[in-house]
Amino acid sequence: MTDHDLVLATLEAYAEAYCGKNVDRLMAVFLDSEAISLIGTGADELCSGRTAVAAVFERNFRDATATQFEWGWRSIAIHGGSATFAMALKIHLENHEGAVVVPVRWTISLVMTPTGWKWVHRHASIAASRQAEGSAYPTAVVQQ
Repeated sequence: MTDHDLVLATLEAYAEAYCGKNVDRLMAVFLDSEAISLIGTGADELCSGRTAVAAVFERNFRDATATQFEWGWRSIAIHGGSATFAMALKIHLENHEGAVVVPVRWTISLVMTPTGWKWVHRHASIAASRQAEGSAYPTAVVQQ
């Protein structure tokens, strides 16, 4: 397998662990280090370190069950022992309201280790809903 294929394989490992609500398998996708971080779509989902990252996943699992990751556009850049992966995807979920499909954008930073490619950072975002195609900013900006 090429490095490109191996990086892609980490996505499948992540999706299987996430849909299975298996925090240990999910955390195995990340580097075994405290030097990992995660930014989620929630305003309070900014964290670093294994305990904090795992806590975000545990909260996600309490709130919903993912049934499918639908991969979309993607770009992989590999530079020696590091890689950056940008992609669009849809996460199919079941929660207390029923079936939900969440369109998400990810940026993932990976490093090559003796055991393969490992994630060191994952950033998730949702496109601004009030931003017209071709515009640089949303039509209404919320003041903080």
